[in-house]
Amino acid sequence: MAVFDHKLFLKTLSTEPGVYRMYDGESQVIYVGKAKNLKKRVSSYFRSNITDSKTRVLVSNIQHIDVTLTNTETEALILESNLIKKYQPRYNILLRDDKSYPYIFLSAHKHPRLAFHRGSRKAKGDYFGPYPSSAAVSDSLRLMQKIFPVRQCEDAYYRARSRPCLQHQLKRCSAPCVGIVSDEEYQDQVTMVKQFLSGRSQDVIASLIGKMEKASLSLQFEEAAKFRDQIALLRQMQEQQSVSGNFPEMDVIGFGQLHGLCAIHVLAIRDHKVLGTRTYFPKVPKDATANEIVESFIGQYYLSTQGSGRIAADIVLPFEIEEQQALIDALSEVAKRKVAIRANVRGERLQYLNLANKNAHNALTVKQSAQEAISVRYALLKEALGLSEIGRMECFDISHTMGENTIASCVVFDGNGPNNKEYRRYNVEGITPGDDYAAMSFALKKRYGKVTETEKIPDVIFIDGGKGQLGRAEEFFESWTQDKMPLLVGVAKGTSRKPGLETLLIDGGRKTVNLESDSPALHLIQHIRDESHRFAIAGHRNKRQKQRTQSLLEEITGVGQKRRQALLKFLGGMQGVMAANVQQLKQVPGISPEMAEKIFNHLHDKA
Repeated sequence: MAVFDHKLFLKTLSTEPGVYRMYDGESQVIYVGKAKNLKKRVSSYFRSNITDSKTRVLVSNIQHIDVTLTNTETEALILESNLIKKYQPRYNILLRDDKSYPYIFLSAHKHPRLAFHRGSRKAKGDYFGPYPSSAAVSDSLRLMQKIFPVRQCEDAYYRARSRPCLQHQLKRCSAPCVGIVSDEEYQDQVTMVKQFLSGRSQDVIASLIGKMEKASLSLQFEEAAKFRDQIALLRQMQEQQSVSGNFPEMDVIGFGQLHGLCAIHVLAIRDHKVLGTRTYFPKVPKDATANEIVESFIGQYYLSTQGSGRIAADIVLPFEIEEQQALIDALSEVAKRKVAIRANVRGERLQYLNLANKNAHNALTVKQSAQEAISVRYALLKEALGLSEIGRMECFDISHTMGENTIASCVVFDGNGPNNKEYRRYNVEGITPGDDYAAMSFALKKRYGKVTETEKIPDVIFIDGGKGQLGRAEEFFESWTQDKMPLLVGVAKGTSRKPGLETLLIDGGRKTVNLESDSPALHLIQHIRDESHRFAIAGHRNKRQKQRTQSLLEEITGVGQKRRQALLKFLGGMQGVMAANVQQLKQVPGISPEMAEKIFNHLHDKA
């Protein structure tokens, strides 16, 4: 393998701001960094007197470097955060999470929709967040549904309505779908939602008071009563929040390190109240400093997805960091307003910071105890199965209802317990409905049919079932050509199917192992078995629900959104469409005689 000629590369390197990506011999990005002066920063990696072991190892693996120039250091910082999330380089500090951060999304439709949002932010509208947890988003949405009658339904459901739904009857939606509320009134509510989510609930109350007084003077007492009720709900919400402080909007970042583990605790304060908290455990390379960890966290947490998300106006850190001013500039640019980052705080800010640090250290203690418990379980399981090492385990399960919507699940455990990112579900097709043995063969072929990476081959495969399912697994592996052969273990439930009575079937069931009901090794097996069962059932329910809720009209070629709406509105919903004859279908605007026959035949063939 050719050695990277850094001297030749540095001769042509620009002195402008930008981002650099370092690649190894397999063309994998191993490090992403940003610089105010690219030439000066990249040159520092190739000094002869580098004492940092992490940097020496990094440099020894470099085979290629790419650079992207930016106009400012702020742009470089934002781009760096996006690239780190995209490539997950092994020498960067990674804020790893199986899910992206949750936001509240207010769409840009004629009648905007409020919704929970994760992932890319491509849809037009306003994004408020990131929130510390999905529970905080859900709680906020439930609260706003009581106060602001703005729709939260799916767009397809909204478009298909011909009469108000239950949410309108519960006074939790003003039913813009059927024109009960005027566009102007609806937009007024949307404006107040934006103010509320921006932490300006006092402004919302002041606006509502003004509208209530105006309606009262105009003798519109029902309208005034509606505004009065909104004001009462807002004030009740404020009274229920007994823990409130002097700061309207603030994120407090707690930090802790223990025996190689690192935890960062985010405490979010909005409208003077603690909105929610969450602890993150970044993946940290050896020799990474506390400054590097917190600096990387701030960039990835707030800047990895650009937009006008609700970045807190005030961010409190456990200590000062080197890139503090660059981060302030970047956050202010993204938030489109001034953002402050503070350290060495006093008073109420210090009380919040102590609380966040305390939670970070407590989370580390709990996580380390859990890891120690997992280590004990793995050691006892290795002894029970007669294996010298277990690095990766996988478990399969099948779920269906009377043979329909069959889903196979595969869950993965490694030395740290469940590895959610490696979980897989398979839609089982081409088998006799209800044939669990064939479904197991299908899942195994899908999972291992094209596996070439040795590290992806498990040491142990658990099959939730008896000799039949285990036999199908052994049949599949008879033609296995890889050097590494996993141990196949069937987990058969006892006669009463109670936990603790499981029998482990090995070697096609010719060898059986019964562990004590209080054995930590058995608890680990039960954990992976139950997790595969939960994952399969969740997938099956989602598939079944999707099948139930999908309109039969969507399956008919030539019946688009406008024709579906016309059918549902003219005939009074799906029940009316199903009950209509060809003559009645012909009377619907936009439905030709040929289309009416096509719709009738399709619906009644399916019914």
